[in-house]
Order: sequence, then structure tokens, then C-alpha cells
Amino acid sequence: MKEIRFFYVPEAATRQELPPDEASHALRVLRLKEGDELMLTDGAGTFYRAEVTMVANHHCCYRIVDKQPQQRQWPGHIHLAIAPTKMNDRIEWMTEKAVEVGVDELSFLDCQFSERRQLKTERLEKIVVAAVKQSHKAYKPTINEMTPFNRFIASHPGGHRYIAHCYQEVPRVNLFDQLCRLKSADDVLVLVGPEGDFSIDEVRMAVDAGFVSVDLGKSRLRTETAGLSAVMAIQLAKQLS
Repeated sequence: MKEIRFFYVPEAATRQELPPDEASHALRVLRLKEGDELMLTDGAGTFYRAEVTMVANHHCCYRIVDKQPQQRQWPGHIHLAIAPTKMNDRIEWMTEKAVEVGVDELSFLDCQFSERRQLKTERLEKIVVAAVKQSHKAYKPTINEMTPFNRFIASHPGGHRYIAHCYQEVPRVNLFDQLCRLKSADDVLVLVGPEGDFSIDEVRMAVDAGFVSVDLGKSRLRTETAGLSAVMAIQLAKQLS
């Protein structure tokens, strides 16, 4: 049986044509033709089974055959805020895998020890869309622009908030142990620092603001590994709740 390909089409119900990037992939790579079936995800909670009605030049039109509203795959809101790595490919890898595992929001932090002060979210948006289609998700995660650490802390004053770091002088508890005490529907925000970790002043600032100081286990992890581990821990804890 031929696999039905997923395409990301915002507001798919009110459109009749694939966006340019999706149309290019459908025509040049998959060589879809009139009558072929395809699945659309609008990134806002609905799948649409559709049929190609016309292909011409760089255009691929469709008609919706069936609307399929989807429930969220996990309860609560999962938010990872992480300092980008010096090498772009590492944070791109983490973004892709976090979306596949399941995350609702990704934010990027400009910290005292950050080795990357700028980030092109346009590239990450494309990676997120590809991961959404690959993992057949109905909801597209939100990608936020890079924000200074102190401003981010001030803009997230409540909820279940954690900061993962490696400082022995600041008491820590295990993130997974803490997550297992929550209800599955609770929202969770986890901060992960740059390759040189947060500064100790940043950790104390977060703790003073109500963030819980946590570790991710006994191993010292790379930034991108720590970010993915945090997302996986949240997902596992929600399944066990």
C-alpha cells in the first residue's frame, strides 16, 4: 500500500492550493498527478484527506475529501527554553528530534556564557514543519525568537518552571522525580543553558524568581542532548501520571 504523504498547509480548509514550497516537493520530488491522494495538516489541530485536482507549472491544487479533527497527543503545554549551540547543526538536530518526540513551544535564550548571540528562526521553522509532517502531528510547535535570559525569566512568572544546571553549590533535585509528582495536564517549562552552562548568577536569579533547580541525571550532557532529554523526561512523566 502506497504511503500517503503529509503536507503542511496553514488554513487548509480555506485554500485550494498547496503553498509554493509544498507544491514544489509534491510535483518535482513526489511527481503527484491529478487524482492522487494526499494528507494535509494545518498545524492547528486538523488533518484533511485531499485529492489533487490540478497540476500546472509550480501549482498543485486540491479538494478536501474528509476533515479529521485531532485530539492533542499529550495533555498540558511543554515548553523548552534553551541557549543555542555554537554549531547550528546541533541545535537544528535538537529541534527536529524534540518536535518528533513532542513539544509545544521552543524558546531560545541569550545567556551570559552563550557562544551564539543570533539565531535565524526561519531555518528552524522549516525544520519544525518537516518534523511535524514526518511524525504526523496535527499541531505545529511555536518557535520564539532569541530572548535575553533576564527578560525571559521576568516574562514567565508562574507555573511549573525548572532550570537545569551543573552547579554543585546550588542545591538541585532530579527533574524526572519532580515531573512524576505533577498531574499529566500540568504545563511545564524547562530551561537549558549554553555549552558553558548558565552563569551561577543566572541560576540564582531563576531560583529567586521561583524556578526549581534541577539536574537531568548523573551524566554531564551536551546542550542539545540536555534539551532533548528534558523533553523526553516530560513526555515520559506525562504518560506515567
